[in-house]
Amino acid sequence: MKTRTRSKPSRRSRRRSSRAQQLPLALVRGRGGPGRGQGRKKRNHDYVPHAARPFLDRRHPVHVSLRITGGLGSLRGRRLWTAVRRGFVFGCDRAGRFRIVHFSVQGQHIHLLCEALDQRALGRGVQGFEIRVAKAINRALARRGAVFADRYHQRIITNPTQCRHALAYVLNNQRRHAGQAYSTYPRNRVDPCSSALWFDGWKVRLPRPWANAPPTDTDGQSVVVPPRTWLLRDGWRRGGGKISPNVVPGLPAGAPPLPEW
Repeated sequence: MKTRTRSKPSRRSRRRSSRAQQLPLALVRGRGGPGRGQGRKKRNHDYVPHAARPFLDRRHPVHVSLRITGGLGSLRGRRLWTAVRRGFVFGCDRAGRFRIVHFSVQGQHIHLLCEALDQRALGRGVQGFEIRVAKAINRALARRGAVFADRYHQRIITNPTQCRHALAYVLNNQRRHAGQAYSTYPRNRVDPCSSALWFDGWKVRLPRPWANAPPTDTDGQSVVVPPRTWLLRDGWRRGGGKISPNVVPGLPAGAPPLPEW
């Protein structure tokens, strides 16, 4: 009796059977993969995007803002303010390429009015200042890790009106925050955690810098350098004259301006 043998499949049929079959993809909720709400989440606060910095002329000063991370306490406290002030004393002038002319230290951020030869000198100068201040703060708090939360924000000043507004904003910044917190601030008084005592454009006479300050290891040393750009030296006066220490900068739209006396 003849046995029936199974014929071998042809090469074409074997090739068809060995092909992988496409399986349906089910969208799963969670991180990664396609779908709405996937990918890296944005941070809650506003951040400075990693975009190319604009061209900087050495004739134009720059308003720089720095923000620290949370959980470090207030920079205006006795311990942290001493650490930050040392950073200004030893880092306000970097061989003339980067200079800090005015500043204001608030609870969680720092405002600077700087002069730099170009954008590269500005970046390196701000980076060196951040490193010096971060080391001093970490040493004072006996900690390690990052101190500044983000890239620095900059605004280039190109005319006398902008320069006068920037000076009033930086030097009277504590008065602005006091107004936002619905608290009062003494009249004809300037912020001790700023360079307001070194500013000679006030409408009222102020005491000598640090005349009544508690003695420290940096007592009597200047924390800023004289301006070299025309805008910060004399040009800002053409934008409205001398500045009152009682004006609150950055009032909301529609609010009546406060008298400057």
